[in-house]
Amino acid sequence: MAFAFAAPSGVSVRARAPASVSVLAARPGAFAVAPRYGRSVLASVGSKAPLQTRRVAITAAPSSLRMAASPGAASEEATTAQTLKVSALIGMWYLLNIGYNITNKRVLNWLPLPWFVSWVQLVFGVVYCVTLWAIKLRKRPIVPQEGVKALSVVALCHTIGHVSTVCSLGAVAVSFSHVVKSAEPLFQVAASAIFLKSVFALPVYLSLLPVIGGVILASVSELSFTWMGFLSAMTSNVAFAARNIFSKLSMNTPKGENMGPVNLFGVLTVMSALMLAPFALLIDGWKLKAGWLAATAGAGAAVTPLTLLGYILASGFFFHTYQEVAFLALSNVHPITHAVANTTKRVIIMAVSILVFKNPLTQNGLIGSAIALFGVLLYSLAKNRYPEKKAAE
Repeated sequence: MAFAFAAPSGVSVRARAPASVSVLAARPGAFAVAPRYGRSVLASVGSKAPLQTRRVAITAAPSSLRMAASPGAASEEATTAQTLKVSALIGMWYLLNIGYNITNKRVLNWLPLPWFVSWVQLVFGVVYCVTLWAIKLRKRPIVPQEGVKALSVVALCHTIGHVSTVCSLGAVAVSFSHVVKSAEPLFQVAASAIFLKSVFALPVYLSLLPVIGGVILASVSELSFTWMGFLSAMTSNVAFAARNIFSKLSMNTPKGENMGPVNLFGVLTVMSALMLAPFALLIDGWKLKAGWLAATAGAGAAVTPLTLLGYILASGFFFHTYQEVAFLALSNVHPITHAVANTTKRVIIMAVSILVFKNPLTQNGLIGSAIALFGVLLYSLAKNRYPEKKAAE
Protein backbone atom coordinates (compact mmCIF):
# COMPACT_ATOMS: atom_id res chain seq x y z
CA MET A 1 0.00 0.00 0.00
CA ALA A 2 1.32 3.44 -0.81
CA PHE A 3 0.59 6.81 0.72
CA ALA A 4 2.02 10.27 0.26
CA PHE A 5 1.95 13.58 2.04
CA ALA A 6 3.47 17.01 1.65
CA ALA A 7 6.42 17.62 3.99
CA PRO A 8 8.03 21.01 4.54
CA SER A 9 11.67 21.37 3.72
CA GLY A 10 14.12 20.23 6.38
CA VAL A 11 11.86 17.44 7.70
CA SER A 12 12.97 13.89 8.39
CA VAL A 13 10.39 11.18 7.81
CA ARG A 14 10.71 7.74 9.40
CA ALA A 15 8.70 4.64 8.48
CA ARG A 16 8.95 0.90 8.57
CA ALA A 17 7.84 -0.90 5.51
CA PRO A 18 5.80 -3.84 6.76
CA ALA A 19 4.14 -1.95 9.54
CA SER A 20 1.09 0.04 10.41
CA VAL A 21 2.21 3.67 10.58
CA SER A 22 1.42 6.50 12.98
CA VAL A 23 1.75 10.10 11.85
CA LEU A 24 2.50 12.41 14.78
CA ALA A 25 2.53 16.21 14.80
CA ALA A 26 5.81 17.27 16.40
CA ARG A 27 5.51 21.01 15.78
CA PRO A 28 3.85 23.28 13.18
CA GLY A 29 5.14 22.28 9.77
CA ALA A 30 6.89 19.10 10.94
CA PHE A 31 5.69 15.51 10.74
CA ALA A 32 7.37 12.27 11.75
CA VAL A 33 6.20 8.82 10.76
CA ALA A 34 6.96 6.62 13.76
CA PRO A 35 7.93 2.97 13.14
CA ARG A 36 5.88 0.16 14.62
CA TYR A 37 7.75 -2.99 13.59
CA GLY A 38 9.85 -4.39 10.70
CA ARG A 39 12.72 -2.72 8.79
CA SER A 40 13.35 1.02 9.11
CA VAL A 41 13.28 3.31 6.11
CA LEU A 42 14.60 6.88 6.48
CA ALA A 43 13.61 9.57 3.99
CA SER A 44 15.09 13.03 4.30
CA VAL A 45 13.91 16.16 2.57
CA GLY A 46 16.55 18.85 2.14
CA SER A 47 16.26 22.47 3.20
CA LYS A 48 17.36 24.19 0.01
CA ALA A 49 13.84 25.38 -0.84
CA PRO A 50 12.40 26.79 2.39
CA LEU A 51 9.14 28.00 0.86
CA GLN A 52 8.40 24.84 -1.05
CA THR A 53 7.20 21.43 -0.05
CA ARG A 54 8.06 18.18 -1.67
CA ARG A 55 5.94 15.06 -1.91
CA VAL A 56 7.40 11.96 -0.32
CA ALA A 57 5.93 8.57 -1.20
CA ILE A 58 6.33 5.69 1.22
CA THR A 59 5.20 2.17 0.53
CA ALA A 60 3.99 0.13 3.48
CA ALA A 61 2.58 -3.35 3.60
CA PRO A 62 -0.26 -3.16 6.14
CA SER A 63 -3.61 -1.63 5.38
CA SER A 64 -4.16 0.27 8.64
CA LEU A 65 -2.66 3.69 9.38
CA ARG A 66 -3.09 5.44 12.72
CA MET A 67 -3.29 9.16 12.08
CA ALA A 68 -2.80 11.41 15.11
CA ALA A 69 -1.82 14.61 13.35
CA SER A 70 -4.47 16.62 15.18
CA PRO A 71 -5.09 15.18 18.68
CA GLY A 72 -6.77 18.40 19.75
CA ALA A 73 -9.50 18.01 17.13
CA ALA A 74 -10.17 14.41 18.15
CA SER A 75 -10.34 15.39 21.81
CA GLU A 76 -12.75 18.23 21.00
CA GLU A 77 -14.98 15.87 19.03
CA ALA A 78 -15.01 13.37 21.91
CA THR A 79 -15.89 16.13 24.39
CA THR A 80 -18.71 17.36 22.17
CA ALA A 81 -20.08 13.84 21.77
CA GLN A 82 -19.97 13.28 25.54
CA THR A 83 -21.72 16.61 26.19
CA LEU A 84 -24.48 15.75 23.72
CA LYS A 85 -24.88 12.30 25.29
CA VAL A 86 -25.17 13.66 28.84
CA SER A 87 -27.52 16.45 27.73
CA ALA A 88 -29.78 13.91 26.00
CA LEU A 89 -29.80 11.68 29.10
CA ILE A 90 -30.63 14.59 31.41
CA GLY A 91 -33.39 15.69 29.03
CA MET A 92 -34.84 12.17 29.02
CA TRP A 93 -34.56 12.03 32.81
CA TYR A 94 -36.56 15.26 33.12
CA LEU A 95 -39.24 14.16 30.64
CA LEU A 96 -39.67 10.70 32.20
CA ASN A 97 -39.78 12.18 35.70
CA ILE A 98 -42.42 14.69 34.65
CA GLY A 99 -44.38 11.85 33.04
CA TYR A 100 -44.21 9.86 36.26
CA ASN A 101 -45.42 12.69 38.47
CA ILE A 102 -48.31 13.60 36.17
CA THR A 103 -49.55 10.04 35.53
CA ASN A 104 -49.05 9.06 39.16
CA LYS A 105 -51.06 12.02 40.44
CA ARG A 106 -53.89 11.41 37.96
CA VAL A 107 -54.10 7.73 38.98
CA LEU A 108 -54.20 8.65 42.67
CA ASN A 109 -56.92 11.26 42.02
CA TRP A 110 -59.04 8.57 40.36
CA LEU A 111 -58.02 5.60 42.50
CA PRO A 112 -56.81 6.78 45.94
CA LEU A 113 -55.10 3.49 46.85
CA PRO A 114 -51.41 4.47 47.18
CA TRP A 115 -50.19 1.14 48.54
CA PHE A 116 -51.70 -0.77 45.62
CA VAL A 117 -50.48 1.78 43.06
CA SER A 118 -46.97 1.70 44.54
CA TRP A 119 -46.88 -2.09 44.32
CA VAL A 120 -48.09 -2.16 40.70
CA GLN A 121 -45.37 0.32 39.75
CA LEU A 122 -42.75 -1.98 41.27
CA VAL A 123 -44.27 -5.02 39.55
CA PHE A 124 -44.01 -3.23 36.21
CA GLY A 125 -40.30 -2.74 36.92
CA VAL A 126 -39.94 -6.44 37.75
CA VAL A 127 -41.56 -7.48 34.45
CA TYR A 128 -39.40 -4.97 32.57
CA CYS A 129 -36.13 -6.19 34.10
CA VAL A 130 -36.92 -9.91 33.98
CA THR A 131 -37.88 -9.60 30.31
CA LEU A 132 -34.57 -7.92 29.44
CA TRP A 133 -32.67 -10.60 31.38
CA ALA A 134 -34.65 -13.42 29.76
CA ILE A 135 -34.08 -12.28 26.17
CA LYS A 136 -30.43 -11.45 27.00
CA LEU A 137 -30.60 -7.78 26.12
CA ARG A 138 -29.10 -7.25 29.56
CA LYS A 139 -26.79 -9.58 31.46
CA ARG A 140 -28.62 -11.51 34.15
CA PRO A 141 -27.39 -10.64 37.66
CA ILE A 142 -26.21 -13.45 39.91
CA VAL A 143 -26.63 -12.58 43.59
CA PRO A 144 -25.13 -14.88 46.27
CA GLN A 145 -26.79 -15.42 49.64
CA GLU A 146 -24.58 -12.89 51.42
CA GLY A 147 -25.46 -10.36 48.71
CA VAL A 148 -29.17 -10.92 49.28
CA LYS A 149 -28.70 -10.32 53.01
CA ALA A 150 -26.76 -7.12 52.40
CA LEU A 151 -29.34 -5.81 49.93
CA SER A 152 -32.41 -6.76 51.96
CA VAL A 153 -32.09 -3.78 54.32
CA VAL A 154 -31.41 -1.43 51.39
CA ALA A 155 -34.46 -2.83 49.60
CA LEU A 156 -36.61 -2.34 52.71
CA CYS A 157 -35.62 1.33 52.91
CA HIS A 158 -36.24 1.69 49.18
CA THR A 159 -39.70 0.18 49.59
CA ILE A 160 -40.65 2.48 52.47
CA GLY A 161 -39.33 5.50 50.60
CA HIS A 162 -41.29 4.65 47.46
CA VAL A 163 -44.59 3.99 49.25
CA SER A 164 -44.23 7.13 51.35
CA THR A 165 -43.58 9.23 48.27
CA VAL A 166 -46.67 7.90 46.50
CA CYS A 167 -48.77 8.44 49.63
CA SER A 168 -47.57 12.05 49.81
CA LEU A 169 -48.23 12.70 46.12
CA GLY A 170 -51.75 11.36 46.58
CA ALA A 171 -52.49 13.48 49.65
CA VAL A 172 -51.13 16.91 48.65
CA ALA A 173 -50.18 18.89 45.57
CA VAL A 174 -47.20 17.55 43.62
CA SER A 175 -45.39 20.85 44.02
CA PHE A 176 -45.72 20.85 47.81
CA SER A 177 -44.64 17.22 48.09
CA HIS A 178 -41.43 18.04 46.22
CA VAL A 179 -40.75 21.02 48.46
CA VAL A 180 -40.94 18.79 51.54
CA LYS A 181 -38.85 16.11 49.86
CA SER A 182 -36.16 18.69 49.18
CA ALA A 183 -35.36 18.47 52.91
CA GLU A 184 -33.79 15.03 52.44
CA PRO A 185 -30.21 16.41 52.85
CA LEU A 186 -31.07 17.31 56.46
CA PHE A 187 -31.74 13.65 57.26
CA GLN A 188 -28.76 12.53 55.20
CA VAL A 189 -26.41 14.67 57.29
CA ALA A 190 -27.94 13.45 60.56
CA ALA A 191 -27.78 9.79 59.51
CA SER A 192 -24.13 10.16 58.41
CA ALA A 193 -23.22 11.55 61.82
CA ILE A 194 -25.08 8.81 63.73
CA PHE A 195 -24.28 5.69 61.69
CA LEU A 196 -21.10 6.56 59.77
CA LYS A 197 -19.56 8.85 62.41
CA SER A 198 -18.97 11.36 59.62
CA VAL A 199 -19.10 15.13 59.96
CA PHE A 200 -19.00 18.05 57.54
CA ALA A 201 -17.52 21.51 57.63
CA LEU A 202 -19.60 24.36 59.07
CA PRO A 203 -20.64 25.81 55.65
CA VAL A 204 -22.40 22.51 54.84
CA TYR A 205 -24.51 22.71 57.99
CA LEU A 206 -25.22 26.41 57.49
CA SER A 207 -26.50 25.69 53.97
CA LEU A 208 -29.28 23.59 55.51
CA LEU A 209 -30.80 26.59 57.30
CA PRO A 210 -32.52 28.01 54.19
CA VAL A 211 -33.80 24.49 53.41
CA ILE A 212 -35.44 24.24 56.83
CA GLY A 213 -36.78 27.79 56.72
CA GLY A 214 -38.09 27.43 53.18
CA VAL A 215 -39.91 24.17 53.92
CA ILE A 216 -41.51 25.67 57.03
CA LEU A 217 -42.66 28.80 55.16
CA ALA A 218 -44.02 26.75 52.27
CA SER A 219 -45.81 24.36 54.65
CA VAL A 220 -47.66 26.99 56.65
CA SER A 221 -48.68 28.71 53.39
CA GLU A 222 -49.72 25.59 51.47
CA LEU A 223 -53.44 25.53 50.67
CA SER A 224 -53.47 21.76 50.08
CA PHE A 225 -51.58 21.01 53.30
CA THR A 226 -52.49 17.80 55.12
CA TRP A 227 -50.52 16.07 57.84
CA MET A 228 -50.76 12.84 55.86
CA GLY A 229 -49.03 14.40 52.87
CA PHE A 230 -46.43 16.21 54.97
CA LEU A 231 -45.50 13.27 57.19
CA SER A 232 -45.44 10.85 54.26
CA ALA A 233 -42.94 13.08 52.43
CA MET A 234 -40.84 13.34 55.58
CA THR A 235 -40.94 9.57 55.99
CA SER A 236 -39.65 9.16 52.44
CA ASN A 237 -36.79 11.53 53.30
CA VAL A 238 -35.83 9.38 56.28
CA ALA A 239 -36.14 6.16 54.29
CA PHE A 240 -34.05 7.33 51.34
CA ALA A 241 -31.38 8.77 53.66
CA ALA A 242 -31.28 5.40 55.45
CA ARG A 243 -31.07 3.60 52.09
CA ASN A 244 -27.98 5.63 51.21
CA ILE A 245 -26.39 4.93 54.59
CA PHE A 246 -26.97 1.17 54.44
CA SER A 247 -25.70 1.14 50.87
CA LYS A 248 -22.43 2.66 52.11
CA LEU A 249 -22.24 0.26 55.06
CA SER A 250 -22.58 -2.72 52.72
CA MET A 251 -20.13 -1.48 50.08
CA ASN A 252 -17.53 -4.11 50.99
CA THR A 253 -20.00 -7.00 50.90
CA PRO A 254 -19.89 -8.94 47.62
CA LYS A 255 -23.12 -8.28 45.72
CA GLY A 256 -22.61 -10.86 42.98
CA GLU A 257 -21.97 -10.84 39.25
CA ASN A 258 -23.27 -8.37 36.63
CA MET A 259 -24.32 -5.97 39.37
CA GLY A 260 -23.81 -2.61 37.71
CA PRO A 261 -25.97 0.36 38.79
CA VAL A 262 -28.87 -0.49 36.46
CA ASN A 263 -28.97 -4.18 37.42
CA LEU A 264 -28.59 -3.27 41.09
CA PHE A 265 -31.69 -1.12 40.81
CA GLY A 266 -33.45 -3.99 39.05
CA VAL A 267 -32.61 -6.41 41.87
CA LEU A 268 -33.80 -3.89 44.47
CA THR A 269 -37.03 -3.51 42.50
CA VAL A 270 -37.64 -7.27 42.56
CA MET A 271 -36.96 -7.46 46.30
CA SER A 272 -39.13 -4.41 47.03
CA ALA A 273 -42.06 -5.82 45.04
CA LEU A 274 -41.91 -9.02 47.08
CA MET A 275 -41.69 -7.09 50.36
CA LEU A 276 -44.56 -4.75 49.53
CA ALA A 277 -46.99 -7.39 48.17
CA PRO A 278 -48.51 -8.55 51.51
CA PHE A 279 -48.88 -4.99 52.82
CA ALA A 280 -50.49 -3.73 49.60
CA LEU A 281 -52.92 -6.64 49.76
CA LEU A 282 -53.69 -6.09 53.45
CA ILE A 283 -54.10 -2.31 53.34
CA ASP A 284 -55.60 -1.66 49.89
CA GLY A 285 -56.57 -5.09 48.57
CA TRP A 286 -60.00 -5.20 50.18
CA LYS A 287 -60.79 -1.66 48.88
CA LEU A 288 -59.66 -2.31 45.31
CA LYS A 289 -62.95 -3.52 43.82
CA ALA A 290 -65.03 -0.70 45.31
CA GLY A 291 -62.42 1.91 44.38
CA TRP A 292 -62.13 0.64 40.82
CA LEU A 293 -65.90 0.68 40.31
CA ALA A 294 -66.21 4.14 41.82
CA ALA A 295 -63.63 5.46 39.36
CA THR A 296 -64.81 3.69 36.22
CA ALA A 297 -68.53 2.82 36.58
CA GLY A 298 -71.75 4.75 37.00
CA ALA A 299 -72.81 8.25 36.10
CA GLY A 300 -70.04 9.83 38.14
CA ALA A 301 -67.25 7.73 36.63
CA ALA A 302 -64.03 9.67 36.21
CA VAL A 303 -62.51 7.50 33.49
CA THR A 304 -63.01 4.30 31.56
CA PRO A 305 -61.44 1.07 32.87
CA LEU A 306 -59.04 1.00 29.92
CA THR A 307 -57.91 4.58 30.57
CA LEU A 308 -57.32 3.91 34.26
CA LEU A 309 -55.37 0.74 33.52
CA GLY A 310 -53.32 2.57 30.89
CA TYR A 311 -52.40 5.34 33.31
CA ILE A 312 -51.42 2.83 36.01
CA LEU A 313 -49.13 0.99 33.60
CA ALA A 314 -47.75 4.29 32.28
CA SER A 315 -46.89 5.41 35.82
CA GLY A 316 -45.01 2.14 36.32
CA PHE A 317 -43.14 2.60 33.06
CA PHE A 318 -42.16 6.18 33.87
CA PHE A 319 -41.19 5.29 37.44
CA HIS A 320 -38.72 2.59 36.44
CA THR A 321 -37.26 4.16 33.32
CA TYR A 322 -36.68 7.62 34.81
CA GLN A 323 -34.60 6.07 37.59
CA GLU A 324 -32.57 3.99 35.16
CA VAL A 325 -31.89 7.03 32.97
CA ALA A 326 -30.97 9.03 36.08
CA PHE A 327 -28.32 6.41 36.93
CA LEU A 328 -26.85 6.72 33.45
CA ALA A 329 -26.99 10.51 33.35
CA LEU A 330 -25.67 11.32 36.80
CA SER A 331 -22.85 8.77 36.66
CA ASN A 332 -21.37 10.76 33.74
CA VAL A 333 -21.36 14.23 35.27
CA HIS A 334 -19.46 16.21 37.89
CA PRO A 335 -21.10 16.45 41.36
CA ILE A 336 -21.77 20.16 40.82
CA THR A 337 -23.55 19.40 37.55
CA HIS A 338 -25.46 16.70 39.40
CA ALA A 339 -26.55 19.20 42.06
CA VAL A 340 -27.69 21.81 39.54
CA ALA A 341 -29.48 19.21 37.40
CA ASN A 342 -31.30 17.69 40.38
CA THR A 343 -32.42 21.09 41.68
CA THR A 344 -33.51 22.19 38.22
CA LYS A 345 -35.48 18.95 37.88
CA ARG A 346 -37.54 19.74 41.00
CA VAL A 347 -38.22 23.28 39.79
CA ILE A 348 -39.42 22.01 36.41
CA ILE A 349 -41.61 19.31 37.93
CA MET A 350 -43.19 21.80 40.32
CA ALA A 351 -43.86 24.30 37.55
CA VAL A 352 -45.36 21.69 35.20
CA SER A 353 -47.55 20.20 37.94
CA ILE A 354 -48.92 23.64 38.83
CA LEU A 355 -49.77 24.24 35.17
CA VAL A 356 -51.36 20.81 34.66
CA PHE A 357 -53.35 20.52 37.89
CA LYS A 358 -53.99 24.26 38.39
CA ASN A 359 -52.93 24.08 42.04
CA PRO A 360 -53.10 27.57 43.59
CA LEU A 361 -49.82 28.74 45.11
CA THR A 362 -49.66 31.58 47.61
CA GLN A 363 -46.95 34.22 47.51
CA ASN A 364 -45.41 32.92 50.73
CA GLY A 365 -45.60 29.39 49.39
CA LEU A 366 -43.72 30.43 46.27
CA ILE A 367 -41.08 32.27 48.30
CA GLY A 368 -40.69 29.36 50.69
CA SER A 369 -40.32 26.89 47.83
CA ALA A 370 -37.68 29.04 46.16
CA ILE A 371 -35.72 29.42 49.40
CA ALA A 372 -35.82 25.68 50.10
CA LEU A 373 -34.65 24.72 46.61
CA PHE A 374 -31.92 27.37 46.69
CA GLY A 375 -30.78 25.93 50.02
CA VAL A 376 -30.58 22.44 48.50
CA LEU A 377 -28.36 23.79 45.75
CA LEU A 378 -26.12 25.54 48.30
CA TYR A 379 -25.90 22.32 50.31
CA SER A 380 -24.85 20.30 47.27
CA LEU A 381 -22.19 22.83 46.30
CA ALA A 382 -20.89 23.11 49.88
CA LYS A 383 -20.80 19.33 50.27
CA ASN A 384 -18.75 19.07 47.08
CA ARG A 385 -16.37 21.78 48.32
CA TYR A 386 -16.04 20.35 51.84
CA PRO A 387 -16.13 16.51 51.79
CA GLU A 388 -17.30 14.65 54.87
CA LYS A 389 -14.71 13.48 57.38
CA LYS A 390 -14.66 10.91 60.14
CA ALA A 391 -15.52 12.38 63.50
CA ALA A 392 -12.71 12.46 66.06
CA GLU A 393 -12.83 9.47 68.38
